[in-house]
Amino acid sequence: MITTNYKPVKTLLFTALISLQSYAQTKIGTTEITKWQYGKTGAVSITYDDGSMNQFRKALPVMDKVKVPATFFIITGSIPGSKYHGRFIGRPVKDIIKESATIPTKDQNFFERCSATGYLGYMGTIAAHTQAGSLYDAGKKEKAFKTLDDIYAKARNGELKPGYEPNDEFKQSVGSTWDDFRKDAARGYEFASHSITHPSMPGLDEPNLLWELEKSKADILAQLGPKHTFSAECPYGFENDRVMSYALKIYPALRNRMPEPWLKEIDRASKQSPGSTDKDYIQWQRGATTKTPLPMMKLWVDTTLTHTNTWLVLVFHGIDGMGYEALPSTLLDEYFQYIKSKEDKLWIATFGDVTRYMREREHGKAVATAAGNSVQVKVSHDLDSKMYYLPVTLKTYVDSGWTSVKVLQGKKSVKAKVAKDNNGTYVVYQAQPNGGVVTLTKA
Repeated sequence: MITTNYKPVKTLLFTALISLQSYAQTKIGTTEITKWQYGKTGAVSITYDDGSMNQFRKALPVMDKVKVPATFFIITGSIPGSKYHGRFIGRPVKDIIKESATIPTKDQNFFERCSATGYLGYMGTIAAHTQAGSLYDAGKKEKAFKTLDDIYAKARNGELKPGYEPNDEFKQSVGSTWDDFRKDAARGYEFASHSITHPSMPGLDEPNLLWELEKSKADILAQLGPKHTFSAECPYGFENDRVMSYALKIYPALRNRMPEPWLKEIDRASKQSPGSTDKDYIQWQRGATTKTPLPMMKLWVDTTLTHTNTWLVLVFHGIDGMGYEALPSTLLDEYFQYIKSKEDKLWIATFGDVTRYMREREHGKAVATAAGNSVQVKVSHDLDSKMYYLPVTLKTYVDSGWTSVKVLQGKKSVKAKVAKDNNGTYVVYQAQPNGGVVTLTKA
């Protein structure tokens, strides 16, 4: 028996009418700022902490070959030519050492004492500073107090060798020059602050915290210019409320935390994956370690592509045996090639540029007017143009009879191809906010 499936003619006509109504519902000139640059599905930023030498000897050539940008959070105090270096701002340390013999460490003196620990004039004290700051941030105050009491007792009793020994992150960053960074910055890499000495900031008092934050920025400004003073990462990834309250006033973009009402943050330690949210964007940080299999790293990229609101922020440290959780550069080569292969849908950009774009979109508006044979669009935002200068991507619906479009803003003119979706014929193009009216005409 043969069964024939059919729809009555009236049903077919009604379905076609509904389809035409849906197709024609978007008015000519309707314009939006796309969620990601170039109208892509998601974004990915490659970031490195500490500025260890192998990041530049081994990893950077891999990125050069694949042609992907990255952000390097660098320790500025180790670079020859830097004006500012590690120091303790406060009372003479000999007075603090003497006082520790009779007054134990407690909340009232913890920050001063922890700040001074690395500058007591003895080897090995930086490790105690780092440990105490971490314990205090974790709420283990008594253990933090004991750590400082123990190291100060050793200093008083002559149990430590005289001298100064920086932490491993600082030592492994020695070797780069500002000239090197200027050359790399000219090729599109972002260099951002990771402090002067890589201290444990939750253990610093206000003067020493500001020294590490502000003076690192001052050296970067003097050597690389204002573009590279936009982003920062406080060492060890701490999200300490007190530290963030200072750092967010100095750097517009912190990888540690960016408390925007439109941004959901998932940090490296979280096992959460991107999902449904009432926020416009998700910043999803993932940190590969020596135990992270490459298929898992690739899955992060694939997961980003299954959403339209996700910014994958990759965090790397050591490379080829140097630095924390050092990964082989051969693995990065394969991984970056995989990311590059998804570039048709992924916007690969520096940490600073993705932050700029999201804020420009959130603070921006596009007003369009269709008149005669042209569409005029005015795109603007209320942000500081010295920091927020990226072009944004606009999607504008045009007459269905247009096959290609001339886009003119100021003296810059380009020809763009049209495309179609369920709402009509549109064109996607770049425009400079606050840069004058954009005029679209049939090409």
